Amino acid sequence: MRISELSRATGVAIPTVKYYLREGLLARGNATAPNQADYVAAHAHRLHLIRVLREVGGLSIGRVAAVLAAIDDASLPRHELFGVAQRALAPPSAGSASAQVTLAEAEIDLFLADLGWEVSAEAPARRSLAEALVALRKLGRDCGAEVFLPHAQAAGHIAEQEVSGVGAEGDRAAAVEKLVVGTVVFEAALVALRRLAHEHYSGLRAALYTPGQ
Repeated sequence: MRISELSRATGVAIPTVKYYLREGLLARGNATAPNQADYVAAHAHRLHLIRVLREVGGLSIGRVAAVLAAIDDASLPRHELFGVAQRALAPPSAGSASAQVTLAEAEIDLFLADLGWEVSAEAPARRSLAEALVALRKLGRDCGAEVFLPHAQAAGHIAEQEVSGVGAEGDRAAAVEKLVVGTVVFEAALVALRRLAHEHYSGLRAALYTPGQ
């Protein structure tokens, strides 16, 4: 298919497709003339993947490039690829952690150890969880990392199901893409479902509440 057909099939504007080609996010098509190339289904699939990473995951072009490079690197173990995806999804670092966050990170490490979770010291989510703990305390909550236990238990169950769904054998490209896309899409879905559940249960409580009682 021509680039115009590729654009129509994926909903990605032609200038954007050309930008992805220049940045190396999308492979060049098979040249059919000096200024023409032929594109195949694999190009459309890669564009859909880029759209998911950009629009659902909110990743920058640089982070999308890092994830795609990891997917294309056949020598990279799947566990390391998962780490690449996790780092790409992490919010940009605000610099060095404050003393409060550093102390909270130590608490988070103990909390994770009690859960039996083996987590890299470089995992960005460690700091995110520590920052959340510090934020709760600044708002007057006298709590430790155990406040996150119900969320950790739910997250552990979900993560076990998601990771076990990616087989250790078979087509590596399909497996690693499933892992990365699952990380992006289901993280967004989890946030959305939690908000919907809050609305549901808040409504139930409101219906049971009688003013003056």
